[in-house]
Amino acid sequence: MTENSSQRPDSGPNSHPELPTQYAPADVEGRLYERWVERGYFEADAKSGKEPYTIVIPPPNVTGSLHLGHAFEHTIIDALTRRKRMQGYETLWQPGMDHAGIATQNVVERELAKEGVSRHDLGREAFVERVWQWKAASGGQISGQMRRLGDGVAWNRERFTMDEGLSKAVQTIFKKLYEDELIYRAERIINWCPRCLTAISDIEVEYQDDDGELVSIRYGEGDTSIVVATTRAETMLGDTAVAVHPDDERYRHMVGTEIELPLTGRRIPVVTDSHVDPEFGTGAVKVTPAHDPNDFEIGQRHGLPNLTVMDEHAVITAHGPFQGLDRLEARSAIVGALRAEGRIVSEKRPYAHSVGHCSRCKTTIEPRLSMQWWVKVGPLAKASGDAVREGRVTIHPEDMSKRYFDWVDNMHDWCISRQLWWGHRIPVWYGPNGEVVCVGPDEEPPSGEGWTQDSDVLDTWFSSALWPFSTLGWPERTESLEKFYPNSALVTGYDILFFWVVRMMMMGLYAMDGTPPFHTIALHGMVRDQFGKKMSKSFGNAVNPLDWMDTYGSDAVRFTLARGANPGVDVPIGEDWVQASRNFANKIWNATRFALMNGATVEGELPAPERLSATDRWILSRLNQVVADVDAYYDDYQFAKLSDTLFHFAWDEVFDWYVELSKTTFLKGGAEAEASRRVLGEVLDVTLRLLHPVVPFVTEKLWTSLTGQESVVIADWPGDSGFRDAAAEREIENLQQVVTEVRRFRADQGLQPGQRVPARLELSGTSLAAHEDAMRSLLRLQPAGEGFTATASLPVAGATVALDLSGAIDIEAERKRLAKDLAAAEKDKAQTTAKLSNEGFLAKAPDHVVDKIRTRQATAEADIARITAQLAALPKG
Repeated sequence: MTENSSQRPDSGPNSHPELPTQYAPADVEGRLYERWVERGYFEADAKSGKEPYTIVIPPPNVTGSLHLGHAFEHTIIDALTRRKRMQGYETLWQPGMDHAGIATQNVVERELAKEGVSRHDLGREAFVERVWQWKAASGGQISGQMRRLGDGVAWNRERFTMDEGLSKAVQTIFKKLYEDELIYRAERIINWCPRCLTAISDIEVEYQDDDGELVSIRYGEGDTSIVVATTRAETMLGDTAVAVHPDDERYRHMVGTEIELPLTGRRIPVVTDSHVDPEFGTGAVKVTPAHDPNDFEIGQRHGLPNLTVMDEHAVITAHGPFQGLDRLEARSAIVGALRAEGRIVSEKRPYAHSVGHCSRCKTTIEPRLSMQWWVKVGPLAKASGDAVREGRVTIHPEDMSKRYFDWVDNMHDWCISRQLWWGHRIPVWYGPNGEVVCVGPDEEPPSGEGWTQDSDVLDTWFSSALWPFSTLGWPERTESLEKFYPNSALVTGYDILFFWVVRMMMMGLYAMDGTPPFHTIALHGMVRDQFGKKMSKSFGNAVNPLDWMDTYGSDAVRFTLARGANPGVDVPIGEDWVQASRNFANKIWNATRFALMNGATVEGELPAPERLSATDRWILSRLNQVVADVDAYYDDYQFAKLSDTLFHFAWDEVFDWYVELSKTTFLKGGAEAEASRRVLGEVLDVTLRLLHPVVPFVTEKLWTSLTGQESVVIADWPGDSGFRDAAAEREIENLQQVVTEVRRFRADQGLQPGQRVPARLELSGTSLAAHEDAMRSLLRLQPAGEGFTATASLPVAGATVALDLSGAIDIEAERKRLAKDLAAAEKDKAQTTAKLSNEGFLAKAPDHVVDKIRTRQATAEADIARITAQLAALPKG
């Protein structure tokens, strides 16, 4: 059916070293992982003739530690790459870390603060050296945690976004973009953190509803006054206009006039702009171009001046009594001054509204006009959209494509400069006479008096956008770049579709002559708690996956996450689910241990189908169907379905049915038993290989014990031989139906699972005759001896099982109980039938209500049939 890969065995074939009675992950996982790494299983050879399969790790921050989101994403990627490696691909899972500019700088600055010094005390060069020292000593703890999880990454290729090679890539592409006029410097509104003192990207802004105040202020006097509302009264000092909608008749008489801006003595114009919503508030808005992105756009359209009234610390700089006040102090003082002048029309407190905060230090973000470096994204974004529209890149699941196009079709230019010291410094020098020179990595910067380098560094996402090709040696045309670019797939969360994925698309297409960085973008959801709530320390529901790994093993955590991984859908997870996955690992262990103790083997060819029992043919037929199903699910990134398929096949069909049925065969001995031992070995061999990418540790230990071969990591991926035996499948399905029905009847009668009762099996004329011994063993049925009297008779699947329950149950009490249950089922059927016969009800009721009633009706009918059969099976009396 399938072949094992030929490998160097660690011990003699089929020697089956004895397994401990219980599986202890802590005794197995670390040792196995180090052996995999030492033997180079995860390394990728650019010179090999194998077809490449490449995935990059979404580089975690050097300051980070493993959280459930990482564990989820890494489990998916690891499963994909382990399978491809087993399929014979030259597989590269590229590891590395991001230098995480603002986060890392904050960490080191906090350390310095404990010593009573600041980065300014050290100076730029000494501070950057201090960050490198911190990185060497403390950064990258997540690498060790990835090993705990079992990540099969090519550690010998590990990269860091500040490595020399990646820094060269950053300088190269910056200069190329600059010379192509796709990078420019301009004064625009950016997100500014007054604590970190830098521009930050949109992804570094966290929005939350804060309680503030909404203040309505009257500008001007009498008939020429306008009321505007604001939650940031302090910014009024920088107002340079009031805007109304062009079609708003209420203010038509004021358009083109000027009104006095309170507290300042300045006069500002009333302008019209279609951005204004006439239905919101008073229909008039204050325009502060230097402190609001929408106001900046209005200002650009109307040629308004940009008045900056706050410095980088969010302290008021405007002349007057408010100068020197913090923005929040100024807000209160300005509202007080306006109230004293009688200009406050209304005040609403508290007023909940969405406010942006720095994700690193939680300080409220301040929109600020600032001179920054920008990427002109228009042509880059268009190319990124075209690559997907033309089918050169596939987004999975497909319904995420709309979100992708929403981003690339409506992108604003990208602010790439950050006012930090840690990061890739912008390679631009300014001369004493206004010269601007962009310097490439192999060029000498200009020198001499008056020449200075730009003090800003690049946004971390700029270097991360180069990750699929910079890690392979670009701008050099290396063997690795030729072999492993483009990536086969990108697996990442939908939450960074814009911030990372789109930017990689833009940079990859630009740098690699129109070749996109990956063929497929496979998007997954976010990990949530068991109730579907976002995990957060503040909610008290955050989970450290390392704790679960310590308690239940890494395989249990991985399998739990994989079973919840539906493409693009959030993943709920609870500890009881991890416990269930631990139980599954134990089940695999115990079943394989039983098989080894009973002589299961992978030695020699499988017997020909005609020499096999129906039970053996059934399990081999089912095995090949599962191989085909799992392959299809992998190709469609359906991890929940493939994990569930393997779980139910392994637990339900292999362990609960085939292993149990095999026990009777093994007791009999002979040729049939030998054949079943070979089949059991085959089934376990293939099942363990199918399970390996998701649960690598327990399968490695069991597979090597079963086969005596080197490692399942480098074993062949199972193939579907095409063998199917529908007749054998029907035969075992009939057996299962009989056993299940009799077990249910026994339970309904109150019999204990191990309680034996006399029975006569009437199997003549059916395919079940060969299974009588197995059925009796599974059902705890004694032979029908002399004086046997059937008190219950169950016709199932063409067979009849007659039982003597005299003395085992109270027949009359059981009849009364069943009669009561039957009456309840008949009543429910009557009620549901009446509703479904009512045309008026069907016309008005929602579909889901009707479906629910139909389900109730079907359940009632099934209960009636079952209970009626049970009553008929009871002895008369």
